[in-house]
Amino acid sequence: MNDMSGGEAQREPLIAVIDEGTKTIRFVVFSSQTKKELVSHKLDVVQKCPQEGWAEEDPQEILSAIQQCIEHVTDVMPSMGLRVSDIAALGITNQRETTVVWDSETGEPLYNAILWSDIRTAVTVDHILAKLQDNNKNYFVPSCGLPVSPYFSAVKLRWLIDTIPAVRKAISEGRCLFGTIDTWITWNLTRNNGEALHITDVTNASRTMLMNLDTLDWDPLTCKLLNIPMEILPKICSSSEIYGKIALGPLKGIPIAGILGNQHSALVGQRCLQIGQAKNTYRSGCFLLYNTGNKKVHSTHGLLTTVSYQLGPDSPATYALEGSVAVAGTALRFLRDNLNLMKDVSESEALAKEVLSAGDVYFVPAFSGLYAPYWRKDARGIICGLTQFTTKNHIIRAALEAICFQTRDILEAMHKDCGVPLTKLQADGKLTCNRLLMQLQADICGIPVVLSSADDVTSLGVALMAGHAKGIELWDLTKEEDSPDYIGDTFLPAASTPERNLRYTKWKMAVQRSLGWAATKKSEAMTDERFRLLASIPPAMFLLASFSMLALSHLVPS
Repeated sequence: MNDMSGGEAQREPLIAVIDEGTKTIRFVVFSSQTKKELVSHKLDVVQKCPQEGWAEEDPQEILSAIQQCIEHVTDVMPSMGLRVSDIAALGITNQRETTVVWDSETGEPLYNAILWSDIRTAVTVDHILAKLQDNNKNYFVPSCGLPVSPYFSAVKLRWLIDTIPAVRKAISEGRCLFGTIDTWITWNLTRNNGEALHITDVTNASRTMLMNLDTLDWDPLTCKLLNIPMEILPKICSSSEIYGKIALGPLKGIPIAGILGNQHSALVGQRCLQIGQAKNTYRSGCFLLYNTGNKKVHSTHGLLTTVSYQLGPDSPATYALEGSVAVAGTALRFLRDNLNLMKDVSESEALAKEVLSAGDVYFVPAFSGLYAPYWRKDARGIICGLTQFTTKNHIIRAALEAICFQTRDILEAMHKDCGVPLTKLQADGKLTCNRLLMQLQADICGIPVVLSSADDVTSLGVALMAGHAKGIELWDLTKEEDSPDYIGDTFLPAASTPERNLRYTKWKMAVQRSLGWAATKKSEAMTDERFRLLASIPPAMFLLASFSMLALSHLVPS
C-alpha cells in the first residue's frame, strides 16, 4: 500500500477486528485515537438446518467470508488515506459454544460447525447424566460453572465423537483438532508450512464445560468423565496478548493480540469493567453478563459462572454471572416467517405501537426449551391469554414484552445471587434500535436502560483488548473510566411498581404453562445406559438388591 501521508506526519496506529457472528461476519478497522470505526465490510453466512433442532454452518464458508471482508476493506483503505501497514494488531471475536473439528494435516473440517443454538445433543445429555450421581445436571458446576446442557461445546464434541466415523478415525490417528470458532480462525490465519497456532482464550474456553475456572486450564477429571481426549484441545491463553502473526494474505505479519467470545467482547465494549456493572445484548437471543470482578460467584438460581476476560497472561481473570435467553429477535422472525404477521421485523415497533398494551396476551418463545434461569429443555413455545378481540398487534407487542420478561427473569436471579440490585442496564445489539422495546424493558424491570453510542460494541470490545496487549499498548484498560462520549440514549421506567409486578406475575404463570410439553418417557439412551449399568452388576448381587427392594416395598405404605 502507498503512504498517503507523504511520510511527513506520524501515522495513527489502527486496530483491526474480525467479528464472526452467528449469521454475519464483519471486518472492521478502528482508530486508536477516537476508538471509532473507520471502515468495515460484512457478509452473511448460510445457516443449515438438516433436521429439526439442528443448526450448522460450513467452516470453510466462514473462512471465505472473512477473507472476502478483509480483501474488500484493504482494497478501499488507500482511497480513505489509510494504510494496511498502519494496522498495529488484530482482534477476533466470535459466536461462542459453536464447535468445529478438523484434520490437522489437510486442514479440512471433519464435519460442519455445530452452532451454539443446536439441540441435537439431548440424547447425549441423557448419556452423560446417566453416568453422574443422582443424574445431577449441576455435577460439573463447581469446576466449570456450567450445567450439563446441549448448549455447551463439550456435549456437541461428545456427539461428534459418538456419531461421526471420520472424527473417531482422525482421533485414533492423531489428526483431529477441536476448537470453538476463534480457534478455527486463528489456526487458519497462522497456518504456514505445516505449522499453525492451536489456541483459544479463557472466555471461549469457559463456555466448553471443560475448563476449570480456578486453574484456567482444561480440567482432567471432567475430560475423563466425558471421555474427551485432551490432546485434541487447544492451548488456553489470556484475552489480551500477542499470540502470533498472520501468515498470509493482505494482513501478513500483523500480530493477533486479542480474542474474546462475542458476549464478553460486548461487555468490554460497554465499559462494564467494574464490579456490579452489567450489559444485555439484544440479537437473535439475549445475553446478560454481570461483572463480579476477580471473584467467582456460583449461582444457586440458574445462572452461569463464566470468565469475563483476562487482561494478559500475568493478570487475574475477571469473572461474570451470565444469563442466556435462547429466543429474542428469533421470536419476531417467527412471527414474520411462520405466521406472516408482518413483512419485515423492522415493522414490529410500529405495529406494536398501534395498541396501548398486549391485551393481557403472553408469548413464551421456548422454541428449543428455556435457558437461564430455568434450564428446561422440555419447555415449548406458547401464546396464552387470547380473546376474540386479540389482534396481530397484541401478539407482536407480546413478543417484544417476552424479550423484556426473560431479561427480568435473569436480573431477578442475579439479584438473589449477588444481593445487590442493578441500578441500570447497559444495552447493545441490533434490536436496541427498537425504541419501544427499550422502553418496555425499562418499564418491566424498573431500572434505566442505557444505550451505547458506539456503532458496534462487540467489535469495539476485542479492539480494546488487542490495543491493550503487551507489545501493542495503545490503551490501558486498567485505567479505563466511564465517559459520556460512549453513552447514548437512556430510557427511564414509566410504569408503576404494582403494574410491572402484576404483569411479571402473569408472565411467570405463562412460563409454568410452557413447561413439560416436550416431556416423554426416559429416552432410550437414558434407559439403555441404566440397563447397561445394571448388567455390569454380578448376578448374585443383582438378585440380592432385587429381593431387598421387594422386601422394602412391603414396608412402605402405598
